[in-house]
Amino acid sequence: MRNLLIAATLLALVPSLTPGLAWGQEGADDITVTILFDNYAATEGLRAAWGFAALLETPDHTVLFDTGNEGGPFMENLAALGKDPAAIESVVISHAHWDHTGGLQALLETGITPRLFVLSAFAEEVRSLVPEGIEVIETQAGQEIMPGVRSTGLMGVEIPEQALFLETGAGAVVLTGCAHPGVVAMAEKAQELGAGPLHAVLGGFHLMEATDEQLQGILARFRELGVQKAGPTHCSGEHTVDVFREAYGAEFVELGSGRVLTFGSSG
Repeated sequence: MRNLLIAATLLALVPSLTPGLAWGQEGADDITVTILFDNYAATEGLRAAWGFAALLETPDHTVLFDTGNEGGPFMENLAALGKDPAAIESVVISHAHWDHTGGLQALLETGITPRLFVLSAFAEEVRSLVPEGIEVIETQAGQEIMPGVRSTGLMGVEIPEQALFLETGAGAVVLTGCAHPGVVAMAEKAQELGAGPLHAVLGGFHLMEATDEQLQGILARFRELGVQKAGPTHCSGEHTVDVFREAYGAEFVELGSGRVLTFGSSG
């Protein structure tokens, strides 16, 4: 009973506590991205730990990108943010590391049967985590996950990974889990697949050990690609976050558990 009361209290607070940002012309086909799990908390009362998960929603579709590092905290955040697991049609796993797959089993234990988008390089590893009856799809480059959202497909060799890119009215928004193959390479791949002008790159950049010279090189390439907004988080490293925050100023996107971003439709 105590846990139910706590969850109800958190849910009642969500509208006033959840920080949100919007870009582009808002309309009926907006894509809303809610950070469900992150190293940092943007909303009071949400769990923060090493890992990443984001929920992508339109009025007609809901897709989950990664599942955090552990079932309990992930499911607590999902409930506290008022998100119904039954609405999740598809789950996309960026790569097969524990901090991105840890909440998958707990999510599926709710009885939902979403399509599961994985890469051929780790399909069997992820299949071992899910019960029979779950459709597992091996993602191809440029594959549509839901209208307005596509995958880069397989990137990298040592740590195979996929990113998502959203087609919005402001331009393409690239969403990465950890960007082990390189955050610049993933942004370039999205553009190569026809994503158009790059508006934002958000998520884990995996630059914890990057030198200042390397970071400046990445920033320079982002500028060449026309990336207007950047939001490194999770495995990016605190120094990287600080460097990007200074470089992008008002165009820097603070993420963290509970952050809500709304992108106007490209239609």
